[in-house]
Amino acid sequence: MRSGVIRGLALSAALALPLAYAHPAQADPVPSQKSLITSVAASATKKHLQALQDIANANGGTRAAGTPGLLASRDYVAGKLKKAGWNVTLQPFDFPFFKENATASMERTAPTPKVYAPTPPDGSSVGDFATMTYSGSGNVTAALQNVDLMLPPGPTPSSSNSGCEAADFAGFVPGNIALLQRGTCTFAVKAQNAQAAGASAAIIFNEGQPGRTATLQGTLGGPGVTIPVVGASFDVGQELSAAGTAVHVVTNTTSEIRTTYNVIADSKYGDPNKVVMLGAHLDSVLAGPGINDNGSGSAVDLTIAEALGKIPTRNHLRIAWWSGEELGLLGSTFYVGNLAADQLAKIKLYLNFDMVASPNYALKIYDGDDSDQSGAPAGPPGSDEIEKLFEKYFDTIHQAHNGTDFDGRSDYGPFIAAGIPAGGLFTGAEGIKTAEEATLFGGTAGVAYDHCYHQACDTIANINDKALALNLGAIATAAVVYAFSNDLPGPAAAATTARKAAVAPEIGTVR
Repeated sequence: MRSGVIRGLALSAALALPLAYAHPAQADPVPSQKSLITSVAASATKKHLQALQDIANANGGTRAAGTPGLLASRDYVAGKLKKAGWNVTLQPFDFPFFKENATASMERTAPTPKVYAPTPPDGSSVGDFATMTYSGSGNVTAALQNVDLMLPPGPTPSSSNSGCEAADFAGFVPGNIALLQRGTCTFAVKAQNAQAAGASAAIIFNEGQPGRTATLQGTLGGPGVTIPVVGASFDVGQELSAAGTAVHVVTNTTSEIRTTYNVIADSKYGDPNKVVMLGAHLDSVLAGPGINDNGSGSAVDLTIAEALGKIPTRNHLRIAWWSGEELGLLGSTFYVGNLAADQLAKIKLYLNFDMVASPNYALKIYDGDDSDQSGAPAGPPGSDEIEKLFEKYFDTIHQAHNGTDFDGRSDYGPFIAAGIPAGGLFTGAEGIKTAEEATLFGGTAGVAYDHCYHQACDTIANINDKALALNLGAIATAAVVYAFSNDLPGPAAAATTARKAAVAPEIGTVR
């Protein structure tokens, strides 16, 4: 092994976890802290990943928010945390749950029969029509009735206001299926107006201008509409608008408000006014078990929590396992939004770990200083220092790395919006690996970092052990460094550095 690599953290009989010590300006791990870092074993992380896989296997192949698989994942994590000495809070919040239980069907029954191709629930292909998110369920055969359509299409996008006003349904025959066109108002308004007029179902088709002809795959925004609502392409809608058309449409969905939970673990030690926070989302998508996305980040954080739970630290450690990330960062947004200003101010930094073991990985560090000068801007002051810590870790073990933007796709988003310094690691999702990255990290250029992203094949077999090991070492180092640091990142640390620089000429050196 290279100099500075620590032995004994076996990932398997063939792979050991290389741990080196970062030496950021604000803190150097002392021997006792180095011992803590080496106690974080990758074998434990793999056991947690297997446990999450077993939970998914026992719960329909998913650990999504609002499902028994997420509740079982919550209980597993909470139980391990309590045993490790943490104070654990289960933070409930409500959210709009939707699941398409079976592939929808739609066929024209008059004047001549025709079957239309569906878009399946997993989105693996796009058909002639698609069930709208938060559609109701039903099995309906009825005459189709046009509602204020604009055929041919209007001159500009959103020229149509079909179904946007109750007056559009004057003369609508209750029990008919409403044929509506995209434009002006939301799909939800159109569907709600159709339901109020007595429609047994609604078909909303695209407008017809360039770029607005494909099958609509839209959302109604939340539960409330109980009739079937599907989106269709412009060509299908125009075809169905012919006089004398009748349609048979079937949807099978669950659309309701459910409760899910964040798991928040607080150390019993450390300065409560200086909170060092780590986080990872625990939920998967409905389509699969989510073992890389994001069992990997969840399992790494749990492994670190087990190592540090009973250790008196200088700063207060808090670790969160979020729910609802896959639905739009719901859990982390709820958490940050419900903190009082004084409690928010105590969080000095937030480290996010989402997908840290992608099979065709690149070792990506969130770009806290906008050094790539492209895409999203820098994070709040102090984010640059977090980036440098991870860079120094990988440089120490002579491991290549590159940057990734704060693009808002994970749970650092609400913390950045609140002005909290943030950082983290990421190994890639559906994006395509470049030739340069293949040279740096191995793997295959021209294909996705994670070919099983948001799919049923995101199982424990989708984990890259080397990426997991490298990131676990970096994350353990960052957690310990910041747990004991006298000089945390952020505006206060920057001010201290500036004051030291100002007096340096007088005292001869900065200590």
